[in-house]
Amino acid sequence: QVQLVESGGGLVQAGGSLRLSCAASGLTRSYYGMAWFRQAPGKERNFQAGISYSGDTTYYSDGAKGRFTISRDNAKSTVYLQMNSLKPEDTAVYYCAGGKSMDAPTKNSDVNYWGKGTLVTVSS
Repeated sequence: QVQLVESGGGLVQAGGSLRLSCAASGLTRSYYGMAWFRQAPGKERNFQAGISYSGDTTYYSDGAKGRFTISRDNAKSTVYLQMNSLKPEDTAVYYCAGGKSMDAPTKNSDVNYWGKGTLVTVSS
């Protein structure tokens, strides 16, 4: 019923920027908070940024704070992650996630729907 498709990943130089997009379908009759998680090689998947359905509440991991910005355009059914000042440590597969309520999902157990992920590689 719900499908999330990420795009915008790729190879970028350290200090550069990328904007990830997550196109959602099947959400017309549901109102979910959204988030971005990431999983680096050999690591567990963890939370980076979340946003409520209305867009008026956002959350960030300590590492993302000040560098990443999550936003959404409900008219376009799209969630974005603007990533600036990228570091090699940001290299990971980034996943779009839909929550179980209007609140932003901030941990794995809050997530109802996962995208397939998009790879971000930051070179030094």
